[in-house]
Amino acid sequence: MSKPSQQTTSIPASVKKILAEVMPTPMKPNSLSDQEKIDQIQKHFTEILKILGLDLQDDSLKDSPKRIAKMYVKEIFKGLDFSHFPKITTIENKMQYDQMVVVKDIELVSTCEHHFQPIQGFATVAYIPGKKVIGLSKINRIVEYFAKRPQVQERLTKQVADCLQQILGTTDVAVHINAKHFCVIARGIEDLHSSTVTCDLRGDFKKDPQTRQEFLLHARTHLT
Repeated sequence: MSKPSQQTTSIPASVKKILAEVMPTPMKPNSLSDQEKIDQIQKHFTEILKILGLDLQDDSLKDSPKRIAKMYVKEIFKGLDFSHFPKITTIENKMQYDQMVVVKDIELVSTCEHHFQPIQGFATVAYIPGKKVIGLSKINRIVEYFAKRPQVQERLTKQVADCLQQILGTTDVAVHINAKHFCVIARGIEDLHSSTVTCDLRGDFKKDPQTRQEFLLHARTHLT
């Protein structure tokens, strides 16, 4: 599997090892600081708004390029920066717990890389512990980290599964995502109601019909 292409010189070796085994997002090396990125995006977005014929002297619009640039770098695309990978806590499975652990209804917001429109939905993530168990909030943070990139839902599903498998040292992981795509809602077919489901089942979640069925029963969301 190809290595992550972002500069990783200041990233802990443990994080580099995890991310090296995660399906990569198409990226090229980039040594720009956050402020340099913001400055350049602001400049280019100013030109886009001018091309659209908007009056950037208007008090409602004059700061929009800067707001958008900061939002891209600091918020909705912060997952492109490997230094934002969450601190992960695992503990020894002294309890010898051997049934599935499920975290459901993890709300996620991402961005479709085809039209740069929002993706909004819910993830259900599960694993069967071996030697380690993970702090529960860390699963939510892993989902959030990979969601904060330009994405396709299929890749996001696999990235979360890859990451959890590497951290826990087990193939018994499962990820289910049900999401609405605003590139379908706000343009094109303009379908307000359809949603997209992706699922990555590994280990017993894929091989054992009962384990698979139990997980999929948990994987309910409240999309409307």
